Amino acid sequence: MPRPRPPTRPPSRAPRPEDDARRRLAQERGGRFVVGGPRVALVYPSPYRAGMSSLGFQWVLERLRQAGISAERAFLPDDVEAFRRQGGVLRTYETGTPVGDFPALGISLAYELELAGLVQVLELAGVPPLREDRGPDHPRVLLGGPLTFSNPLPAAPFVDAMLLGEADDTVVEAMEGAVEESRQAWLDRVCALPGGYVPERHGVDLPAIARADDTHLPARGPILAPEAELSDMFLVEGERGCHRQCTFCVMRRSTTGDGRTSSGGMRLVSPDALLSLVPEQARRVGLVGAAISDHPGLPALLQALVDSGRGVGVSSLRADRIAHKPEIARLLRAGGYRTLTVASDAASQRLRRQMAKGTTQAHLLACAEAAAEHGYQVLKVYMMLGVPDEQDDDLAELIDSTRALAAVHPVALGIAPFVPKRNTPLDTATFAGTRTVEARLERLRAGLKGARAEVRATSARWAWVEAELAQGGPEAGLAVARAVAAGGRFAAWRQALEAVAPTDRAPWRAAG
Repeated sequence: MPRPRPPTRPPSRAPRPEDDARRRLAQERGGRFVVGGPRVALVYPSPYRAGMSSLGFQWVLERLRQAGISAERAFLPDDVEAFRRQGGVLRTYETGTPVGDFPALGISLAYELELAGLVQVLELAGVPPLREDRGPDHPRVLLGGPLTFSNPLPAAPFVDAMLLGEADDTVVEAMEGAVEESRQAWLDRVCALPGGYVPERHGVDLPAIARADDTHLPARGPILAPEAELSDMFLVEGERGCHRQCTFCVMRRSTTGDGRTSSGGMRLVSPDALLSLVPEQARRVGLVGAAISDHPGLPALLQALVDSGRGVGVSSLRADRIAHKPEIARLLRAGGYRTLTVASDAASQRLRRQMAKGTTQAHLLACAEAAAEHGYQVLKVYMMLGVPDEQDDDLAELIDSTRALAAVHPVALGIAPFVPKRNTPLDTATFAGTRTVEARLERLRAGLKGARAEVRATSARWAWVEAELAQGGPEAGLAVARAVAAGGRFAAWRQALEAVAPTDRAPWRAAG
């Protein structure tokens, strides 16, 4: 029997961030770090597990490295407060270089609440978060990512320039210019690029988002990372864009399509081309796309991957596609899926019709039957509460329809409060209010009592924060900086955002 540890011995310390980086690098497979080219840091404002599950982040890294740029990675620490207490300095994974020592930083921003992470990574790098506080010795900051398809204005105070929309064709030129040119010459260059936005020159007048040429498609993430949320998965783009017209979605056809493609806004990659890109060492493959389940070749592609002994993942599933092509559910289960996840998006058929969402209760029932037939643990249905014109009758229909699904197979409702986004037809809608959303959640839970149905809801309070940022301008970004400086709790966000919210916007506790 081992001797007990002496009580005077100090407790073992928590792993240091550099230890985490070394361990994760040792586990990774694939990808190649280029040595000798222009040095830049690609920074993700969320922890490693999220950043390495982002196909966009991995693809930009790969595009830079293909061009001979020495692009290194940095991430928001797993525990920001512990990192601060230790006096940590944000460093890159590849060489341990302080992020603030690089001449240029590329930031990938996925959604509004990551703006807090943007402020934090700059602070931890020793870089003043606000552009106006930086000098010629600080890195130049370039931002891109999914948020730029909707409303990037709250990020404007923190960056020198942005690439709006698809940056596949422009990111190399923009990053090279950031390293090699004078600041003004670089900003001239960015302004001339498709989707190039320079806040100090454009103000709040955003250029059109860029649409990349198909030459470099599909995007893929060559690094297999066991500690990513999508653990050890090779990510590859099966299609880009969406042919649907859902009124709440930033990636709808009119946003991502240009009318040139026969698939109505979707740029498809053939199954053979996709299979040729899968590395031999990849045991799991994630197929990514806003409408990947609408890909006509998806069943054949899934069959080939499953036959090769690989696990599979799909970024989004439409209930009507599962209903019309039930082999998709069978193949996903054979590829390791335990949860069948689809979306209804609204509480009733009336609301779905108003939002141009084609899902019906018959489609959802077919998904429940497929989940039961193939031995899934649960059918997860994503939806929103608080959508425009939502009434008590809509909620009653949701309770009845969920009970009908649960009678076939266990159901989990993944509920998010509706957040109106710019660049969509529902741009001018208002947030329902936290009281309204919370009251409807309470009624929903009561109505489903005794059914094989679980309600998993995201915070109504943080949805309000997201809504304010989604509709805000640069002043909302300044509010983010104040909220982070005040500790980052909800009360700090509320105070900072209410100070800049226009008077005609619904208050955060609106009754509906």
